[in-house]
Amino acid sequence: MEKNQNSKKSLNKALQLSGAGLQMGLIIYLGFLLGKWLDTVFVTAFLTQTVTLLAIFLAMYSLIKQANRIND
Repeated sequence: MEKNQNSKKSLNKALQLSGAGLQMGLIIYLGFLLGKWLDTVFVTAFLTQTVTLLAIFLAMYSLIKQANRIND
C-alpha cells in the first residue's frame, strides 16, 4: 500500500513540475507579445527585448518557487 502511495506522490510531483514548465513558457510568450505591442504603441525598438527579458526572469523566479514548494 505504501509503495502505491509513493508512486502516486511521485506522479503528482512530475505533473506539477510539467505544469510549471508550461506556465514558464506562457509567461515568456505573453511578455514577448506585451513588449511587441508596447513597441508599436510607443514607436520604439527596444521594449520587446526588455519586456521579454523581464518575463524570463519572472518565469525563472516562479519556477524556482514552485519547485521548492513541491519538494517540501
